[in-house]
Amino acid sequence: MKGSRGNRLSGEFQKEISSVISGKLRNKFPELSAIISVTEADVAPDLKSAKIYLSIFDTNEEKSKNSFQIIKNNAGYIRHELSQVMHLRTVPELRFLTDESMEYGAKIDKILNGLDIEKDDE
Repeated sequence: MKGSRGNRLSGEFQKEISSVISGKLRNKFPELSAIISVTEADVAPDLKSAKIYLSIFDTNEEKSKNSFQIIKNNAGYIRHELSQVMHLRTVPELRFLTDESMEYGAKIDKILNGLDIEKDDE
């Protein structure tokens, strides 16, 4: 969603979804990973849907995937909690996606560090 209202709404959704996940959802499901952050909220202009990008950090890959699945399965609960907090006519349908920008950045760093080593050898 573009424009100042869209940016405000996206930021507000990001903050409130993060609050719901770290508070009420974590109380319902204590097995959620320790570090879950909402990196971006992309709300459609008609407020019918929203893409929510999550970054989940855990040493155990299986636990990280399990945490994402718990959040994805409880999208309706999170949407209901948002409707209690945000004063909007309609709260969009939430679609959760993984944000892999950190992994991509680490991969690029590894490639660049490999180039530095090869250059030093010459």
